[in-house]
This record gives sequence, C-alpha cells and structure tokens, in this order.
Amino acid sequence: MIANYFIHILILVGIYSILSVSLNLALGYTGLLNLGHVAFFGVGAYVSALLNMVGVPFIISFLAAGVVAGAFGLFLIYVSKKLKGDYLALATLGFAFIVYSLLLNLKFTRGPLGIPGIPKPEIFGIVISSNLSYLILVLVIGVLTFLFFNKVVKSSFGKMLGALRDDELNLRVLGKNTTKLKYYSMGISAFFAGIAGSLFAHYITYIDPSSFYMSELILIVTIVIIGGLASIEGSLIGAFIVILIPEVLRFFALPSSILGPMRQIFYALVLIGVLWWRPKGILGKVDLQ
Repeated sequence: MIANYFIHILILVGIYSILSVSLNLALGYTGLLNLGHVAFFGVGAYVSALLNMVGVPFIISFLAAGVVAGAFGLFLIYVSKKLKGDYLALATLGFAFIVYSLLLNLKFTRGPLGIPGIPKPEIFGIVISSNLSYLILVLVIGVLTFLFFNKVVKSSFGKMLGALRDDELNLRVLGKNTTKLKYYSMGISAFFAGIAGSLFAHYITYIDPSSFYMSELILIVTIVIIGGLASIEGSLIGAFIVILIPEVLRFFALPSSILGPMRQIFYALVLIGVLWWRPKGILGKVDLQ
C-alpha cells in the first residue's frame, strides 16, 4: 500500500515536471508572462480523453493532445502578440478563463459532470494498467522531454529566446523576427503542456473543468518560481518540492474541509520561504519581472 502511494506521488511529480518545464520555456527563457498555461493542460487532457474514448489509439490521441494544445498556443500568441508584461499576463489569464468556460458549457465535454471512465493507455496491444508501468511510461516521456528542452535551450534558437527576454528591441535591430520566435516558443510550450494533460487524464481516469482552474494555475506557476526561471533542472526540483511537501499533511488527522486550505497555505509558505532565501528561485538564472 505504501509503495503504491509513493509510486502515485512520483507519477504526479513526473507529469507536473513536464508541465512546469514547458511553462518555463515561455516564461523563463522567452520572458512571456503566460498565465494561460493551465488551459493548454486542460485542452490536452480533454482532446486525448475524448479521442481515445471513441476508439482512436492512445498514441494518436496522445500526439493529437499536444498538436491541438500547440494550436491553441499559437492562437493565443496571435491575439496577444502586441502585448507585453502585465497586459500579456492579463490577456493570457483571460484566455484560461475562456477555455475553462468552454469546458464547463460545451455538450461534448459533459460540462461540470466531467468525463469518467477514461481508459488506461494501450501501446502496441499492451495496456498500461498498473501504477508501476504507468510510472515507467511517465519517466520515459519525461526523460525525452527534458532531453529535448535541454537541447533547445542550449541551441542558437534558445540563445535567441534569451535575447528576446532580455532586450527585444535590440534583437529587432539585429534583424531577427521576434514575433516568429514568440510563436515557436509558445507553440512548443503549449504542445508539451498538452502532452502532460494527456498523461494526467489517462492516469486519473476522470477529468472535469475544475481540474484545470485557478488552483492548478497557482500550482504550476509556484513550481516554476520555486525551481527558478530559465532552469530546466529547477523545474524538476520545484515539482518535487511542491508535490511532496504538502503530502505531509495527509499523515495528520485533519478533516477534508481543513486539509484543502492547509495545502494552499503550505504552498504559500514554501514559496515565500524559497524566495526569501533565494529571490531567483532554487536554480533560477533570471528575476521575474
């Protein structure tokens, strides 16, 4: 029983690591203050679940989740490409609310009832039914994701993203298409958020709009800030800290009405403590501006 519990926690850490690393590309490396990342997470979860439940193989629905979420990311940049800083943050937050409202009101998403009975992944005839096998799946995808992002941020493209974050005007003077860079960054970021959403949906086997609301947004942003902006390793460490530490509360006999608010207080205390100790986050390379 205890072993299954720890495997469950590690699966969540893996999923949220992928999600936070993808956000860090846009927020930390590119400087796009994106508060709509939870919407891409939700879109990926719903697309994968709905497609798989009508008979589409898991691998196709899994990739479709990333592609559709990536398309949403490109659309978000298209409508907000002239915005910066706080205005961009408000626009992307509004986008997250719009997606939440759509999930809540569209008939094929079943609204507030959510989607129950999401099947476990089946890959080449093998059903990933046990938690241990699912952990292996998440680890494989997580490692591939981290290797990909590590390659991206160390490439010339990654250096241009850093230049875009630090001084967009100078980058334009040098003849670089900064708008195209934003499209690439947000598209890649949203794609992997959709991938994380697919893994989440098929693991939990039940999703509803509340799974992708403000509490999730706060959780994701907290992971990135604690781990540090522009740090892939920091996002992994942040996911471990934010997911694991509140689990300590489960060992206390607290009613559910108190446990939920206490978890949020825990997140806030950890965030304040880390930022007081290291203002840039644990492994952060830039300040949040």
